[in-house]
Amino acid sequence: MTTPDPAQSPNAATRAKAALKRDPWDLPDVSGLVVGVLGGTGDQGRGLAYRFARAGQKVIIGSRVAERAQTAADELGLGIEGAENAECARRSDVVIIAVPWEGHGKTLQALRDELTGKLVIDCVNPLGFDKKGAYALTPEEGSAAEQAAALLPDARVTAAFHHLSAVLLQDPDTERIDTDVMVLGEARADTDVVQALAARIPGMRGVYAGRLRNAHQVESLVANLISTNIRYKAHAGLRITDV
Repeated sequence: MTTPDPAQSPNAATRAKAALKRDPWDLPDVSGLVVGVLGGTGDQGRGLAYRFARAGQKVIIGSRVAERAQTAADELGLGIEGAENAECARRSDVVIIAVPWEGHGKTLQALRDELTGKLVIDCVNPLGFDKKGAYALTPEEGSAAEQAAALLPDARVTAAFHHLSAVLLQDPDTERIDTDVMVLGEARADTDVVQALAARIPGMRGVYAGRLRNAHQVESLVANLISTNIRYKAHAGLRITDV
């Protein structure tokens, strides 16, 4: 006698059909979540911390040195706090990874316990630079996000916020950032939360873009945007049409 496949059970089939019928823009309320930003003393991390705090989120900046994190938090204001990386991870509901690619793996290995059960958003872009400009690197795991998933098996890893201009993020005179954020992940509940967080920033929209195995091309596209920005003296972002 064979055991029925749970994936083929009537209840599972019903849930699958219901999920397909859900309004993709029916997103959860994330206003009460604490957002931690590891690498929050760098340009991208500071910019994201500033935007989320300005949108009303509770934000904690993380750094290897607590004093450095607190200095950055004091400079940004808006109730942002600074802490050493491990404390930042422990106290946050959602943790954004915005560290330099060179320190990505080492940082995550050291925080495996603190990131257990957390929703992690990796926005790191593995890039190299030479006299021809920026170019994409290919990590052994396939992408920075997949490396994060391998190093953090007990966390819920997603990928997003790769294509944002650090200049615009940090500019207090910029009221809106008109761009889409490509969101990748394995569980719809997690990508919905990330999309909802993106929507907290005026002008921004989170758009689901597939599972983590598709993260490499999303991360790599930053090299193209850097070339665009240099040629046109711009702060280019992305818009997804017909969605």
